[in-house]
Amino acid sequence: MSRPARVLALANQKGGVAKTTTTLNLGVGLHDLGARVLAVDLDPQSNLSMSQGIDVESLDLGMFHVLTGRAGISEIIESHEIDIAPAGIELAGAELALSSMIGRERALERALRPVLDVYDYILLDTPPSLGLLTVNAMVAADGVVVPVQCEYLSLRGLAQLRETLAQVREHLNPRVDIVGILPTMYDGRTIHGREAVQLLEESFGDRVYRTRIGKTIRFAEAPVEGKSVLRYDPQGQAARWYRHLSREVWEGPMGMAGGRKAAA
Repeated sequence: MSRPARVLALANQKGGVAKTTTTLNLGVGLHDLGARVLAVDLDPQSNLSMSQGIDVESLDLGMFHVLTGRAGISEIIESHEIDIAPAGIELAGAELALSSMIGRERALERALRPVLDVYDYILLDTPPSLGLLTVNAMVAADGVVVPVQCEYLSLRGLAQLRETLAQVREHLNPRVDIVGILPTMYDGRTIHGREAVQLLEESFGDRVYRTRIGKTIRFAEAPVEGKSVLRYDPQGQAARWYRHLSREVWEGPMGMAGGRKAAA
């Protein structure tokens, strides 16, 4: 009997840190390792959906309808490089729609139950905020992966995320914790970049992934083609970075051979 999916939320209230890029390319990398992967678009900007060529303006059903109980998640899943649960602009109204619901923080957790045995990994792409959609992701998740831009001001925002996560753990989901910190937009040629990673490692120890995601125009080009960088430029450096990350996740606490619990 197969075990339930490992549910990973990719979260950081700061925008532009490569959450969506990481959700898609980590998902495709895990798929290439043999995993069954679903990526869930929880961002009203719908960048994850558009990155796989989905026309979000013509969606009849999306994550808004799932979260508000108007559709089951199996009704909206589309198969692309990996399976995608897409979102349209109407997701921007989800927090207001959920605010009057009993158990509003558990809407996503309830919605995912029918597909937990279908996938090995469910990756949740969250919006750049710590609002109700992100809290729903944390409640549904086994662990949180935090992409962090290698700049000092970006590191300071981690304190607020950890505080929100602590409240979720105390009141809603005692098992969830940060299982990985991913340095992004890393430039090892600069002292600032190296010091930022050093600060992360001092604060989070071995929860900082060994993989460093650098900067390349391929990350901007690939979504235009509706592809991950692993398919758009499979021999390029960007694809190699995400293959390394996928292997780390595969072999880590949330790996196929690991436990269904967060790192201590």
